Amino acid sequence: MHVGILQVVLHVPDARSLKDKRRIVRGLLDRARARFEVAAAEVDDLDVWQSAVVGFSCVSNEARHAAQRMSKLLDWIRETPAAQVVEHEIETL
Repeated sequence: MHVGILQVVLHVPDARSLKDKRRIVRGLLDRARARFEVAAAEVDDLDVWQSAVVGFSCVSNEARHAAQRMSKLLDWIRETPAAQVVEHEIETL
């Protein structure tokens, strides 16, 4: 069993309040769950209104497959106009 992990720090420039940020981040997490079949959550910077740290994970029987899934997810997040990737980390366990 192999676990793919992706942690992404996002800048959310259109957020004018915590409520705006949570709406944008929640939408991104919901779409990622549906499209990539991953577990997803906001994991840090919960009270910072233009920044979010989100985490994603998946389980696979091949390490390469888990890493590819996380890379495709990262590419998709980079295309999202509502948030900008500041930094990221991909790990396979």
